[in-house]
Amino acid sequence: MKTSVASNRALIAFIGVAVVFLLGMLFIPGFGSLFSVRAMLILASLLAIAALGQTLVMILGGIDLSIPFVIGFANVVFASLYGNGMPAVVSLLIVIALAACIGAISGGLSAGLSIHPLIVTLGIGTVVQAGVQIWTRGLPTGSAPPFINEFVSLGGTIGPLPFPWLIPFTLALTLGCRFVLQRTVYGRRLYALGSNLRAAELALVRPVAMWMTTFALSAVFAALAGILFLGFTGSSSATVGTPYLFQTVSAVVIGGTALIGGRGGFVGTVAGAVVLVELRTLLIGLGLSEALVQSALGILILALVAAYGRDQHIRNLI
Repeated sequence: MKTSVASNRALIAFIGVAVVFLLGMLFIPGFGSLFSVRAMLILASLLAIAALGQTLVMILGGIDLSIPFVIGFANVVFASLYGNGMPAVVSLLIVIALAACIGAISGGLSAGLSIHPLIVTLGIGTVVQAGVQIWTRGLPTGSAPPFINEFVSLGGTIGPLPFPWLIPFTLALTLGCRFVLQRTVYGRRLYALGSNLRAAELALVRPVAMWMTTFALSAVFAALAGILFLGFTGSSSATVGTPYLFQTVSAVVIGGTALIGGRGGFVGTVAGAVVLVELRTLLIGLGLSEALVQSALGILILALVAAYGRDQHIRNLI
């Protein structure tokens, strides 16, 4: 298939990063300053980590609306466990394991009962958030360990490098996930299942197991983002992930992953996350209200869905 700039949506997303950044420098004083760039990269990294799991799910042909709820769950539970004296590593492992179970349940119900994952994940996420609220009685406590605060700190540095460890960690995570998609059996099965369910089944790919695994990974990424958010904000909240209900989907779509499954990747998702953060910063810097900022971002997503949502499924192009 002939490759061009018009068809390479990940490349288009990276061009968007450059264009929005140049517009910001042109219209907003200090937009390109070291402090501003560092802040945008930190926010984009947090969004990208949560959106990595959404990428996996959308390649599979689904969607995960439980991500913001799992972010809040991990944020509150980790803070509470650590605040009650449990070692940070043990708290981390417990939260990640519980998140994986939540995701596996969503994937298993969706695939096993043939229920659209949008409904299942929204329902499971709502139950999880309600459980957290009941457990904490609406008053979450605890805090992040110092090493996590330093890991995501706006003033954090790596030797002479003027940014915290979160930035290279996100890059390493992205490269690792890209390797998994392109070089492992799981990655090949994921694309196969998202491209053609019947053909994948004939190739002995087990749909229910793949859906459970993929949604579990999505929840793990969301939980990791929730724990890192705790270090960034300094306090826990069950609703900290609320803005990410559609931002993860937006980042994935901007990055070029097909809404109908079978195509996409992590690198474009990271570019999509950066574009969203840059654009939001630009609009706020221009003096737009929060309502107008949300409207502008919504129009952008509608335009992308209108452009990309009419794609033929990959099985129809073979």
